[in-house]
Amino acid sequence: MLDNFPRGTICIEDIEIGMSRHLTKIVTDRDIELFAEVSTDRNPVHLDDDYAQDTIFEGRIAHGMLTAGLISAVIGEQLPGHGTVYLGQTLKFMAPVRPGEMVRAEVTVTDMDPAKRKVTMTTQCTIDGKPVLKGEAVVLAPSRKFD
Repeated sequence: MLDNFPRGTICIEDIEIGMSRHLTKIVTDRDIELFAEVSTDRNPVHLDDDYAQDTIFEGRIAHGMLTAGLISAVIGEQLPGHGTVYLGQTLKFMAPVRPGEMVRAEVTVTDMDPAKRKVTMTTQCTIDGKPVLKGEAVVLAPSRKFD
């Protein structure tokens, strides 16, 4: 039945409101450098200690979209998992993420339309329980009917 889906993928037929998944990751200097390289966003607030010290952040911070990428990882790897298609994502950045901090990215199903395979989820990233990013994602979940 689920031969085409890797273990851990949750098809629309099995998703329920309230389901939640998360991951944790320490954001490293290397993560920031690689994100700058891939995205071509070389804003010195992310890469230059001296420059960043004189900003409102008083030190280097990770790219906001790097943090948002952790939400994408939870959605693409866990809930619903492989085969998921992003339709939209809102983001509100609430606090900076600094190199060396552990981020917890979490998604929770809040609404769904099984006939259209559409799933709506709250999304958030926290550090020590304090929100650094909040938003909402809408995705198309995989279905066994299309297996």
